[in-house]
Amino acid sequence: MTTQKTLSSRAWAELFGLALIWGASFLSIRIALDEIGPLTAVAHRTGWAMLILWAYVAIRRLPLPRNPGIWAAFLFMGLLNNVIPFSLMAWGQLHIETGLTSILNASTAIFGVIAAAIFFADERLTPRKAIGVTLGFIGVATAIGLSALTQFDIRSLGQLAIIGGTISYALAGVWARKMLSELTPQVAAAGMLTGASLITLPAAWIVEGPIGLDLAPRTWAAIAYYAIIATALAYLLYYRVLAMAGSGNLMLCTLLIAPIAIVLGAVVLGEALPTRAFIGFGLLALGLVILDGRLLKTVQHRLRRA
Repeated sequence: MTTQKTLSSRAWAELFGLALIWGASFLSIRIALDEIGPLTAVAHRTGWAMLILWAYVAIRRLPLPRNPGIWAAFLFMGLLNNVIPFSLMAWGQLHIETGLTSILNASTAIFGVIAAAIFFADERLTPRKAIGVTLGFIGVATAIGLSALTQFDIRSLGQLAIIGGTISYALAGVWARKMLSELTPQVAAAGMLTGASLITLPAAWIVEGPIGLDLAPRTWAAIAYYAIIATALAYLLYYRVLAMAGSGNLMLCTLLIAPIAIVLGAVVLGEALPTRAFIGFGLLALGLVILDGRLLKTVQHRLRRA
């Protein structure tokens, strides 16, 4: 019988710490965007995080891939998991609140289930998953609001950019399973960020001009947070929690990120979200709980025992 992963007190603490780190990343990115462009912000994120992760790989003396095809896969993975979503979300944050960005970002799990069902025979869309996905879509639509369709403007485009980023994340999950599953997670993350940096550094230079280092202390603090803590260190913490708690329990992190980002956006930036955003998040959260399935199993088990 397979032993099920459970959340110990230590795992809960590290899971909440990871959610806190990622929840605050939306705020730090928005602060950096006051002085630098979206592509430059992404170039800083992938570049500094890449250096830190390769240093970690070197210190731990982790084996490096020798197959040239793997390095090509890193480039495409960096495009799907970093360049496209980071850029779209950074641009989107220029036009919508950080809290709303985090709510829409939670739909990554919804699109991930759909992508897995399309590409993998062992992850088919069961009735339970279909219900969860449907609720997730209703939640996203509610958070965005009908006005985004009837009165299409730059804010509507910003919200669609965030959704585009979550779809790219979902496709990245498929690519990682197909091409990078045999690598140690830390090497895969470092290689992915290397591929992303090879794209973002010249792209930022061409589109937004030379990447200057004469930035305000506030901007550097924001960059240091989202590049070093919320990217490099968060990746290492992510794989640590994954080993302790399992991928199913990690879905709880998705539910914790949005409330943290909403609170920080309200306290630091004075953001106020419409009521529909909170209703939409509630529906999306319910969809994620149904996708996870464990709550339903617990209820069924208790009903049988009653």
